[in-house]
Amino acid sequence: QVQLVESGGELVQAGDSLRLSCAASGLTISNDVMAWFRQAPGKEREFVAVITRRGGITNYADSVKGRFTISRDNAKKTMYLQMNTLKPEDTAVYYCAATFSPTLGPLPRETREFDYWGQGTQVTVSS
Repeated sequence: QVQLVESGGELVQAGDSLRLSCAASGLTISNDVMAWFRQAPGKEREFVAVITRRGGITNYADSVKGRFTISRDNAKKTMYLQMNTLKPEDTAVYYCAATFSPTLGPLPRETREFDYWGQGTQVTVSS
């Protein structure tokens, strides 16, 4: 019943910007911490960014800090990832994820900590 659907991935040039979206259904999005992960060919899925239930706190992987911005619009049931100054090493399938969040506790950053996943959207950055 829970469904997360990513969109917005495409082929771009290094230095370009791109915005990914994740549309959620089948869950109360405001109750969930949400995150973006990515997986490059031959590599394990890695954490990119996470955002709290109302968007008040965010954390980023060092590799994207200062370039990417995670946000959410709970009224629209959508999470976003604004990606600026893209690099070839950003090439990957990008996944959105969600998990129920209690009021207190550290923000999750591991794949095993998330219950719901989208199908992924391909981002390719050419040099």
